[in-house]
Amino acid sequence: MAVPKKRLSKSKTNSRKSQWKHKAVIESNKALSLAKSILSGKARVVNCKKI
Repeated sequence: MAVPKKRLSKSKTNSRKSQWKHKAVIESNKALSLAKSILSGKARVVNCKKI
């Protein structure tokens, strides 16, 4: 017989969401930093073309 699953607590849900969002913020900061360095010409990226 099917039994409903237990509800996940709101605090656990919020904790997991905030962890995911924190990782996204870190990655976006890395991307922004790379873009700034490419535009300033200080980047040492293999496939980087100067504009």
